[in-house]
Amino acid sequence: MKKRRFSEEQMIGVLKEHEAGMKVAELCRRHGISDATFYNWKAKFGGMDVSEAKRLRSLESENAKLKRLLADAELDKLMLKDLLSKKW
Repeated sequence: MKKRRFSEEQMIGVLKEHEAGMKVAELCRRHGISDATFYNWKAKFGGMDVSEAKRLRSLESENAKLKRLLADAELDKLMLKDLLSKKW
């Protein structure tokens, strides 16, 4: 997985600068990002605080873990069904 250049805290900081009145083009030039990157950040982190972003990250990791557990359980269930159907 590609390592991010900016942390969530830094992304939110850039968005706060925009909310304070700085223009998007100037922000992008100063931080070395594209306009598209800025608007992607705004879509994901717009209106969030740093603590909310940390909570979002922990919830996303927990969600991924639960999805893996569910997939494993479904595979086990499928294997058991297959085994029972072959036996009879």
